[in-house]
Amino acid sequence: MARRPLGRQFGWLWTAYAVSAYGSGLGFGALPLIAVLVLHSSPAQVSALSAVGPAIGALMALPIGPWVEFRAKRPVMIAMDVSRFAVMISIPVAYAFGRLTFPQLLVVSAVVATAKIAFNAASGSYLRSIVRADDLLVANARFESTNWSSIAVGPPLGGAAIALFGPVITVVLDACSYLLSALGIAAIRGREECPQRADRSRVRAAELLDGWRHILTHPVLRPLYLNNMLVGGLIMATEPLLAVLMLRDLGFPPWQYGLAFAAPCLGGLIGSRLAPRVVARFGQHWVFRNVGTLRAIWLIGLAFVRPGVVGLAIVMFVEFAIIVSMSLYTPVLATYRLVHTPPGRVARTLSAWSIGQQLAIAVCTALGGLLATASSPRVALAIAGLTILASPLLLPRWRDEAAVSDFELPEAVSATDGLTPDVR
Repeated sequence: MARRPLGRQFGWLWTAYAVSAYGSGLGFGALPLIAVLVLHSSPAQVSALSAVGPAIGALMALPIGPWVEFRAKRPVMIAMDVSRFAVMISIPVAYAFGRLTFPQLLVVSAVVATAKIAFNAASGSYLRSIVRADDLLVANARFESTNWSSIAVGPPLGGAAIALFGPVITVVLDACSYLLSALGIAAIRGREECPQRADRSRVRAAELLDGWRHILTHPVLRPLYLNNMLVGGLIMATEPLLAVLMLRDLGFPPWQYGLAFAAPCLGGLIGSRLAPRVVARFGQHWVFRNVGTLRAIWLIGLAFVRPGVVGLAIVMFVEFAIIVSMSLYTPVLATYRLVHTPPGRVARTLSAWSIGQQLAIAVCTALGGLLATASSPRVALAIAGLTILASPLLLPRWRDEAAVSDFELPEAVSATDGLTPDVR
């Protein structure tokens, strides 16, 4: 199943995604690093860069879903890649002329976050139009494995590049990866249609909420959405807390800190490759219930990190367990969301989902920082680990056979459904 050919169009889309993902892997954490090493920013400013920029980007993306929905998706993806290239390359240019400022980093962070939401909304909708419904899980699993392999390989190489060439080199590489991604998407051939509406001159106010309306009225997507916001927000909120605990309080050298996050990402290859097989054997509802629960039980382990080899092993084990669970769960969730969203509402739904996720991460990160300031990073990690244990209560429950059968991929969804308007 994992070796099934998905066509030339998917091949170019996957190639473009891989180039961008590896560029982002090389530039992982580049903006906070520049804020610290170049601008000598305070811890509060670094936290703001991690939380405020994406939050502003999510708010800026509110009208993005309806705007993307009624346009051809390839030009939107190309425009978003070019936009990210332009704002990212402004950082090394400003640095070269001695004009780099912290507000510029905030603007770049917000614009990149906005463009990412728009790109994901367009690419998800386009993916549905070029891949058969029964191949979507394979396609999403390939994207997931690419994502985790880029995180495993990129940060160590990025750290080495910074040591050799200076603090902005990874930003240059990340920016160029967006430009190469745009060229890859431009290489896709074939006629593309898009849903039509009577008035294309402006986005109607009601359309801003269509994505959330679909998610929150769907009996399965609603609990999955709420669960994913809580889990994703809490997991991402622990990253800066763990950085302070390991690097400042416990005295781990930077290379060990990087190893603790890079090596476990290989678990993403395991989980994403297992996803199609696990679904084929147990079903999607089993993955949501069991793997969705499993991914929540590991985070508490980060509160018990100690100095030395034992502490490093604890971090690597916890991160590995979380990543295997997440990489198995995520492509199944992405597939279910695509298949169970009306064709003319895919971009709006994906945009709403991304905005909610970004805001949840921003809020949890800010709260985690405040809690760590009032107590300690270890206490904040413990509270995050205990809170996430309640997240399985938000997962959907299937009480009868009809609910389970509704969970399967509908055979009637065709490869062209993503190009037709929603007329309901």
